[in-house]
Amino acid sequence: MIIIAFFLAHWFVSLFSQTFFMHRYASHRMFVMSWGWDRFFHLVAYVSQGFSYLNPRAYALLHRLHHAYSDTGKDPHSPAFFTNVASMMMATFRRFSAIGHDREVVEARFDGGYPRWLLLEKIGDHPLSMAFWAVFYAAFYFKFATVWWMWLLLPAHYLMGPIHGAIVNWCGHRYGYRNFATKDQSRNTLPFDFLTLGELFQNNHHRQCTRVNFAVRWFEFDPCYPIIRALAAIRAIRIVRPLDVDDSLPADAQPWGVPVEA
Repeated sequence: MIIIAFFLAHWFVSLFSQTFFMHRYASHRMFVMSWGWDRFFHLVAYVSQGFSYLNPRAYALLHRLHHAYSDTGKDPHSPAFFTNVASMMMATFRRFSAIGHDREVVEARFDGGYPRWLLLEKIGDHPLSMAFWAVFYAAFYFKFATVWWMWLLLPAHYLMGPIHGAIVNWCGHRYGYRNFATKDQSRNTLPFDFLTLGELFQNNHHRQCTRVNFAVRWFEFDPCYPIIRALAAIRAIRIVRPLDVDDSLPADAQPWGVPVEA
């Protein structure tokens, strides 16, 4: 069915943009890429996220704050301080918006290393852009929805980015198992994480936040990692961070992770 295919394509391409471009590249700089590839993947992020486009600078700064103050009172989105996922994501949105519109100044040690495309960022944040995507999603459903229950999927297209963030930030610090005794409450929710392309290996990621492969144990699989290796093989990107857990360095010594002075 066309609607189901459209929903799945939007889910996974938007999710890939978030984990590959916003998280692993913009926030942690696990790999580098040329100007042209940077622009290409930024454009893919804008198109795939659409109505819920995430500014890479705001995303990176907010995420670095999360690692620095994970599950403390300064964490932008710790489940430990919210009674439900909706209130957590509303608070997260307010912090994200404040950082994105320069109403909140983030410590200088978190700054730098994220991609910028000022024109596209301005377009993505403009009400006309959001209106375009809103009309596009609705028009697509008017054209191809054949049964009533398909319309229940439509709201998810408008909130695709926040939905992914809610699943990862809530579940990844509440449910699952722990491979490492980190200082926070991070957990690995799923051993085969197809749902969020590896993002639910939160405990592994918080142990060494710049490691490219979020999976660590033999039964764990990070679907985004083979894609990253393939992109590296064709020289679209160059991996510059550890491929394995480095026990010689504490997690708080990793760049743009949990700073030592935190």
